[in-house]
Amino acid sequence: MPLTLPPKPGKPAPLHPMVERAAGGELPDWAVAGPRRREHIERVRRLLERWAEELQLPERECIRWCAAGTLHDALRDAPPRELRPRVPPSLRHLPGKVLHGPAAAVRLRREGVHDPGLLRAVAYHTVGHPRLDAAGHALFVADVAEPGRRDRVEWRRDLRDRFPHRSAEVLAEVIRARLTWQLEAGQRLDPRSVRFWNDRGAPEVGAQGAGSPETGS
Repeated sequence: MPLTLPPKPGKPAPLHPMVERAAGGELPDWAVAGPRRREHIERVRRLLERWAEELQLPERECIRWCAAGTLHDALRDAPPRELRPRVPPSLRHLPGKVLHGPAAAVRLRREGVHDPGLLRAVAYHTVGHPRLDAAGHALFVADVAEPGRRDRVEWRRDLRDRFPHRSAEVLAEVIRARLTWQLEAGQRLDPRSVRFWNDRGAPEVGAQGAGSPETGS
């Protein structure tokens, strides 16, 4: 077997072929997603592609964003009873309808995808995580803002239009909306969701108007 040298320091590892295919809209063969789910997935992918182009992101980052859009719901239609044993023990308490993200991330890692930011984006696209990267933030918003959702149509359109250039503001708004939906449904808040809100959504203590006198922002 030929020796494979590790990538040089500072040079990112090559993208996994599955990630490159996903960026073009191809789901892995182990996906469990019906026709309506696949339509949602494609809308999310196209929205992320649009944002990445508007922001003029490097090609590699565009691929990561689009792949996240394709892979986030790859197991959404799998029965929760089958997914729960597949996710890490620390996540088995989550409601059944959000287990698909962690389960997909576990499967992707097993298939050889070792991009921590992409895996985290897929795993936590519904509950949030304080260590999500830019792709994770974009997916968290796109999943809510995609144009196929039938309720709060104007609000979702506004999110889509504002996100590329006011991303922090829109991200905070979506975090708040997601947490509100969970509370209204009587669900427990995952600690990662709370930390995500504290880090990215909640205004700083002492903030007045657009900035805080303590920070000078």
